[in-house]
Amino acid sequence: MRGVVFDGKRTEVVDDLEIRDPGPGEVLVAVAAAGLCHSDLSVVDGTIPFPLPVVLGHEGAGVVEAVGAGVVHVVPGDHVALSTLASCGACAQCDRGRPTMCRKAIGMPGQPFSRGGTPLYQFASNSAFAERTLVKAVQAVKIPADIPLASAALMGCGVVTGVGAVLNRAKVDRGDTVVVIGTGGIGLNVIQGARIAGALTIVAVDTNPAKEAMARQFGATHFLTSVKAVREILPSGADHVFECVGRTELIRQAIDLLDRRGQAILLGVPAATAEASFLVSSLYLDKSILGCRYGSSRPQRDIALYAELYRTGRLMLDELVTETYPVEDFAKAADDAHHGRVARGVLVF
Repeated sequence: MRGVVFDGKRTEVVDDLEIRDPGPGEVLVAVAAAGLCHSDLSVVDGTIPFPLPVVLGHEGAGVVEAVGAGVVHVVPGDHVALSTLASCGACAQCDRGRPTMCRKAIGMPGQPFSRGGTPLYQFASNSAFAERTLVKAVQAVKIPADIPLASAALMGCGVVTGVGAVLNRAKVDRGDTVVVIGTGGIGLNVIQGARIAGALTIVAVDTNPAKEAMARQFGATHFLTSVKAVREILPSGADHVFECVGRTELIRQAIDLLDRRGQAILLGVPAATAEASFLVSSLYLDKSILGCRYGSSRPQRDIALYAELYRTGRLMLDELVTETYPVEDFAKAADDAHHGRVARGVLVF
């Protein structure tokens, strides 16, 4: 079968991948579509260290092909969005409703794939850039069959991360003020999450002025090409500032833009060794710096919620898919994503 493999030197589309059958508690999914997220590119450029060789992709949707023993919530033929959280469901964190903090869902990559007898790692417990992938049952979230799979794929990462950061981590409330630095796939979902939450002022900041129209479409009330003008709109600062780029100087700017009791939420991914600085004294007015993994989400609950918000017209998905590419055109899709030409490019099989 076809898939996108990175071996540490080059990324290529291969056609000789193999995948094992599902074991107990596992689901085999025929992937229909997979969004190309910057996290995939970050594996290739070394920003995110990962064991190699690896099958890339982590934002996908498809159709259940087979299930292992004990799987009862999905059956072959069901449409599913794929989560990256291979949480155990039994530890203290899972029991508290915090699957993003499950230690079994962090840093334990499996090897369900092989190529010429050599095992390959699975990226983010998902590897959606393959015609078929194998996930734990908890990662396969059943969705209505009337949701286009190219749009549904985005719920597996971009939506749960961006919208989830707003609703679950920052807990943006009605009337709050929000600044979003970076309006790529994650930033746009933060913007629409803030709109859904009832934020009064949503300031989008991006150095590319061509992104203004889409930012406003998703809910931004203002658009700026620099954070320098934010204080003209919010003289006292913002209740919530989301950094969606992953640059340390922008993290500092996010903190500096906070009002009293404000929160800076970090969603962008800098290099693993990157360090950021800030004035300690600036935090004493009850300001906070919040990390956020995967939108602090509970995928079985949240993805189902986002699916219904989409069906009722409150959550935008189709508009995020600015380009679809046959998997063979991965190189072009990656180049478009790297240069910000698309909000979200989606590979289709």
